[in-house]
Amino acid sequence: MTAPIVAAVDTIENNPILNISIFIAFVAITLFIVVRVSRRNQSAADYYAGGRSFSGTQNGFAISGDYLSAASFLGVTGAIAINGYDGFLYSIGFLVAWLVALLLVAELMRNTGKFTMADVLSFRLQQRPVRMAAATTTLAVCFFYLLAQMAGAGGLVSLLLGIDNKVGQSVVVAVVGVLMIVYVLIGGMKGTTWVQIIKAWLLVGAALIMTVWVLGLHGFNFSSVLEHAVAASEQGAAMLAPGLQYGGKELDFISLGLALVLGTAGLPHVLMRFYTVPTAKEARKSVVWAIWLIGAFFLFALVMGYGAAALVGQETILGAPGGVNSAAPLLALKLGGPILMGVVSAIAFATILAVVAGLALTAAASFAHDIYGSVIKKGKASPETEVRVGKITVVVLGIVAIVGGIGVQGQNIAFLVALAFAVAASANLPTIIYSLYWKKFNTRGAVLSMYGGLISALVLIAFSPVVSGSETSLLGAGVDFAIFPLANPGIISIPLGFLFGWLGSVTSKRAEDAALAAEMEVRSLTGHGAEAAVEH
Repeated sequence: MTAPIVAAVDTIENNPILNISIFIAFVAITLFIVVRVSRRNQSAADYYAGGRSFSGTQNGFAISGDYLSAASFLGVTGAIAINGYDGFLYSIGFLVAWLVALLLVAELMRNTGKFTMADVLSFRLQQRPVRMAAATTTLAVCFFYLLAQMAGAGGLVSLLLGIDNKVGQSVVVAVVGVLMIVYVLIGGMKGTTWVQIIKAWLLVGAALIMTVWVLGLHGFNFSSVLEHAVAASEQGAAMLAPGLQYGGKELDFISLGLALVLGTAGLPHVLMRFYTVPTAKEARKSVVWAIWLIGAFFLFALVMGYGAAALVGQETILGAPGGVNSAAPLLALKLGGPILMGVVSAIAFATILAVVAGLALTAAASFAHDIYGSVIKKGKASPETEVRVGKITVVVLGIVAIVGGIGVQGQNIAFLVALAFAVAASANLPTIIYSLYWKKFNTRGAVLSMYGGLISALVLIAFSPVVSGSETSLLGAGVDFAIFPLANPGIISIPLGFLFGWLGSVTSKRAEDAALAAEMEVRSLTGHGAEAAVEH
């Protein structure tokens, strides 16, 4: 690296007062927007699906805002900065996963459903047991995903304010949880969607600026960025080759890859976004926008990750509050000083806030609409009562997420999200695929698939190195009951989810309603009847 570059990036210090000012300004602006749009929330469809009033372009940006979580911006950038090529594999997995979701389930789910994933899974099966199982798996996936976002929030704002102790970071996590509750209670899906749209613009724009800046410092030559990253890294040329993180752990990598590629198609909060557009045509349009935005962002993340390794240095990143998740904000500090760092960190915080709001809303809709409305009240609850129960759910979930977020401080959030993907791929995806494509699939198969996939994923995670047995485990090296050797359960739990679904279906003698099955097939493929159904 040339001397002028070194001098430019080594003389800048963080400015907590400026950072918190930008942060507060952003929160104030977004809260104002949420309050304004919330005045038009008049029904359950408004609260859960934004009144189905968003265009394909708007929803494409909102999907990007929902999908590009803290794991994408902070976790993937940090993973590339520390582990090079192996870190970039997260990007590939996240992007390919989106294509799988598009091709297999997205439009079919939108045509069949109303508010939640359970609407689709229970369409031609027994309502109560299937909705109960679907709501349970939805809540589990949302909880794991929320943990990752909370971990990112704690590290990010701690870096902004220069907080490096556990108590201070815990307070930060609590503040994020409270803001999440406020956003969802006030804004519903309309408010959440607009926050996601704004955040997508800001995030992709900031990533583009930082990418161009990094390339500009290196003569717009990406090879030069890689050379400087190699020179600054203790691992040297290993940064550019496979194996730095997963060398000798091929099964771990395959398990991670399966979870990432298949998990998105089972993420309830992403699938729920397709219910916010009025027609199947707009759903397809939103997908096109989302693919371009998401694909571009992950290319920017590659440059930002290696740029952080070259300009900031791995030791500085790992030693900062938030550890590996601090790479992107520290890169912004090196490039543009405290102002750019404050702006980028505010955008990263917007990323977290938008995603946790979407997750909380999905969990609330699932509990209120599926468990309370359909199981407890047997379909007799009024929409107003469902919305009120949903808001109570948001408060409870927020408290649980705060407690869990405090417990996972310091974990790489891309890794934590990969666990959520594994749970989604194991518990939800098999049932979704079977429901949409297998006529002989039945209620027993659905219930066994969801509970079996969920339990197997959770048990394997509990007895894996993620929880105990190493320095990076949640319980530390002092506690060791890790008997499952892989960090991600996908390679075992995903096939088990499919196996349970098949086994339950072939062993059940109950005949499902053939007319409903035929109606679901026609509706999912053509969209005929879907627009009328969602109004009732």
